[in-house]
Amino acid sequence: MSELTVGDVSIPQPASGADRASIVQGFARSELFDRTFREGMELVEETASYLDGEGRRESRILSRSAALAYAAESMKLTTRLMQIASWLLVQRAVREGDMTPEAACEPRYRLNARKIDAEPSHAELPIALVEYLVRSEKLFDRALHLDRRMYLDDQDETPANPVLSQLGRLEAAFRS
Repeated sequence: MSELTVGDVSIPQPASGADRASIVQGFARSELFDRTFREGMELVEETASYLDGEGRRESRILSRSAALAYAAESMKLTTRLMQIASWLLVQRAVREGDMTPEAACEPRYRLNARKIDAEPSHAELPIALVEYLVRSEKLFDRALHLDRRMYLDDQDETPANPVLSQLGRLEAAFRS
């Protein structure tokens, strides 16, 4: 059994799906979850406040092309934050007993890998928006890492060795 270590918290990794529920429940009750949940919800609130206030004012003075880029980037930002918030709320539902750990393991509650953008789409974007984008990407990547470690079986994470696979086929063919 391997362990997931994030910060100062170690989460043992299960060998089977039966143990997965206890790992999910353990994470939901951990200090790591508390910190991640707090950070995620604070980022959602800060971002909403920015987009409704200062961000709206900043977007009005942008050039047409920068304003279009601002709209696209703010949509990406809000979508990413809603994905993070949804994932965190599922973990909280497990913690509070509103959802079973087994139900939380369903694929529909998993995070999907995000497309990584090299840079924001326009050089004129307000620095505050860019900072929120970076913070949300870092938080999403951390949540995605936790999601993958807690919910995916080890054999799903380790790709098959193509050479060994071919050798196994050859051995089977010559044994027949």
